[in-house]
Amino acid sequence: MKVLINGTPYELPDDATVAHAVRTLTQATTGIAVAVNEEVVARTSWTSTPLAEHDRVEVLTAVQGG
Repeated sequence: MKVLINGTPYELPDDATVAHAVRTLTQATTGIAVAVNEEVVARTSWTSTPLAEHDRVEVLTAVQGG
């Protein structure tokens, strides 16, 4: 299926979840927030939240610095 992750098109398996989308974009394990179609998805739901064709996924990572 085709989804947009941070505005870039990706081809993911038909059974892909939010967790799959996150792993596609980053190897980070902390400091990440995700929204699907402008709705925030709790980290505890990433593996159980399926994606659908043409979903818009935003993966945000926290950055430290001064």
